[in-house]
Amino acid sequence: MAYRTPAHRWVKRVGAAWLVIAMLAFLAACGSSAAPTGSTAPTSAGGGAAAPTSGAAAGGDITVGLITKTDTNPFFVKMKEGAQKAADAKGMKLMTAAGKTDGDNQSQVTAIENMVTAGVKGILITPSDTKAIVPAIKKARDAGVLVIALDTPTDPQDATDALFATDNFKAGVLIGQYAKATLGDKAASAKIATLDLLPGITVGVLRHNGFLSGFGTPNVDPKAGTYAENAQVVCSQDTEGNQAKGQTAMENCLQKNPDINLVYTINEPAAFGAYTALKAAGKEKDVLIVSVDGGCQGVKGVVDGQIVATSQQYPLKMAELGVNAVYDFASKGTKVSGYTDTGVTLITDKAATGVDSKDTKFGTENCWG
Repeated sequence: MAYRTPAHRWVKRVGAAWLVIAMLAFLAACGSSAAPTGSTAPTSAGGGAAAPTSGAAAGGDITVGLITKTDTNPFFVKMKEGAQKAADAKGMKLMTAAGKTDGDNQSQVTAIENMVTAGVKGILITPSDTKAIVPAIKKARDAGVLVIALDTPTDPQDATDALFATDNFKAGVLIGQYAKATLGDKAASAKIATLDLLPGITVGVLRHNGFLSGFGTPNVDPKAGTYAENAQVVCSQDTEGNQAKGQTAMENCLQKNPDINLVYTINEPAAFGAYTALKAAGKEKDVLIVSVDGGCQGVKGVVDGQIVATSQQYPLKMAELGVNAVYDFASKGTKVSGYTDTGVTLITDKAATGVDSKDTKFGTENCWG
């Protein structure tokens, strides 16, 4: 047997000690509560880690989906921000998707299917095609998913569990009443252009018909599924709520009738497009533009004189209410139903007698809601 010197024996003892320390460290690591691979901490709207709360702890396993019409329209950008902030506050996970353009139903159908497969507890959706999306929504609800429409009701409205939205007919009525009051005696001879959304989409029909009703068109049905008519409307064009298409639509209308002096637009991007076309034609000071959204840029458009009045709605409120409803459904079994009106306010710096409104200071402080 080989002879071991004292030095050899010392090295052996030290090595054994280090082996015991290593084994203890390994066992301690195995017993720790390390986060599973791939998990992420909830983030606040500012991008930092959300402060832990009892609600956040309870919401960690809840995923909510948000599907918007597009991810470029400022209205839907803000809605997404609001949903993320509300989800962060509850410790929930947010999945998002959007159509490529307003009216892109197939992308929304695919998004619903993907979210159901991913195990979301609820889906918030601003439907692009309010009829065509209904079968996909039914499948999601049949799978136990809570589905809430934001901003735009489906057709029929009860195809979703609930609706959180502006009263879009009222939003139209307000700008119609304002236009009539502002024009005064000239209202009876006004030549109107309507820059609409797309045929058959509920939100577009409601705003268009509300505007004509507010302007004095008789017997307009708030529940109608098609555009109301008025002989004073000399041109109607679809814009998909898009600024470039709004400009083209206004150019087409001016070619059809250069005497147009009142323009209704489905939203503010379309209004800015219309203003660009009017300015290029040297007519921007002769035409009133009224619109809907009341976004921060839209309110600035009122300040700058591009839009005379706009009906302000509140997408951040819609998103927050929707996320909280999904949280309550997933954590408590509470199921929301019916329609919740998230409010609308007419914004203008040129108040009209008999029409309730707020100025642009209020509009700026409350833009997006």
